[in-house]
Formats: sequence, structure tokens, C-alpha cells
Amino acid sequence: MNLPSISLKQGIHVMHLFYRVDRWRWLQLPSGESTGRRERLTALCQANQAACQPRLTCYANVGGKADLVFMLQHATLDGIARLHRDLEACFPAGVLQPVFSYLSVTELTEYMPTLEDAKLRLQRQENLAPGTPEYEKRLAEEAKRVEDYMHYRLYPELPDWEVMGFYPMNKRRQAGDNWYLLNFEQRKLLMGGHARTGRKYAGRVVQMITGSTGLDDWEWGVTLVARQADTIKEIVYEMRFDEVSARYADFGPFYINLRLSPEALWDHLRLPQV
Repeated sequence: MNLPSISLKQGIHVMHLFYRVDRWRWLQLPSGESTGRRERLTALCQANQAACQPRLTCYANVGGKADLVFMLQHATLDGIARLHRDLEACFPAGVLQPVFSYLSVTELTEYMPTLEDAKLRLQRQENLAPGTPEYEKRLAEEAKRVEDYMHYRLYPELPDWEVMGFYPMNKRRQAGDNWYLLNFEQRKLLMGGHARTGRKYAGRVVQMITGSTGLDDWEWGVTLVARQADTIKEIVYEMRFDEVSARYADFGPFYINLRLSPEALWDHLRLPQV
């Protein structure tokens, strides 16, 4: 049965999947089954390794909350649904025990800097007059920056760095700390400060913010990719002091994961080669 093809107006679907491995069931596998299953997972990863989508990335969780972690990216809802089932079919029935899953989509933030913001900044902060060569040159640079930001926010290309951190979050809706009762100008000002904090980590942390309001139990998923765990700790800690986090954010569980190939996953998890 073919699934209906369902696309987004813009952006892609993202799914984070966390599993434990039932080792007792694994030990009951017939001889040679382990190698065959690993080869199936390797083939699936190789068939889905586009820079943005379709993409399947493998990780080992560090800390004991899960064993195996997978991040799936696909343009269509039916595509990511098939990829999810193709992934689980790489393992014998009952071996994978779901721990946590998260479905979201890439999106543009309503608080992102616009070209109109850039025009005002060029005039007020850089003292450039509209129509001058200097103004037009800088405006073209700002337009390209906004265009690139929009593209990579919607169609992210995460580097294959060693560490991936993930956590879901909500904006708070409690008494005097209700994010959704603030007016747009207040929210944009607060988010602007939050973004400036994040930009300080350019080159050390790459982030993918995905939205899930109405799709999953939280409102956003935050994926942070880095080469060291302490870098992720630093950025999350520093951002806690921004008012938008300190006053208006609630966080779910945090997962730290190591980027590994299927072959390395088998070795790291000490899965016997039955």
C-alpha cells in the first residue's frame, strides 16, 4: 500500500528516535544474523546520506538513557514515516525498545532579522545614506545574509561532528510568566538577545531548531552539534541567563550522543557477533 505524499509548504520533517537494545533477545538470534542486520543498517544509511534530506544519522547515547539514537530527515511526511519503518526493519522483532521519540519540522522564526531591519541598522548604526554606493553594497550583503539564514534554517546541513545534544522545550505559560501574553515587539527583543548569545559560539556549535507545536508533546526541539561536550554545556549554560530562557522557558530531558557508523555502534555497544 502506497502512502499519500504529504509535503510541507517549506522546510523538511525531522525525527529523533531513542532506543534500548534487548540484549537477551539479541543473544537468541540465529548464527550470522548480527552481521546481516548491521549490513542492512549500513545500506540504509548509505542510501540516505544527503547533506539535508533524505538523511539518516546514527549515534550512541552516552549516559544510559538509551543505547541507539537515530536522527531522520526527509522532505515529506510519508517519506519520514517509511524511513522510520525501514530503520526498525533493520533489527529483529523485539530487539529495539523505544525510549523517546520526537517529530518536528524545520521552520522560520517570526523573530528573525528582516531586510527592513537591516535597512534601519545601516542608516542608524552605520550612518549610511540610502542610494549611496556604500549603502547599496552593504544592503546587498545583508540581503544575501538573510537569504542564507532562511535557506539553512529550512534546509539545514549539519556537519558530521562527534557530539550531538538534543532536548525539547516549551515557552512558559504560567501566571505572570506567560510568553504568549507578551506583545510581538517584546518577544522579538528578547529573542534578539538570545540569538546574539548563540552567535558567539559560531564555529564551535551548529544548531538546528525545529518546531513541533501540534505535532508532538513539546513546542520545539533543539539539536546541537559540536566536537566537544563542554561546548554544548557552555552554550546551554550561558543561554540560561538570557531572560527568554531564565523566565520563559521550560526544558525536557537532555540527551548527549556520539556520532558513530553502524559498524562502530556494534563495537561500542558490545553487541555479540552471533
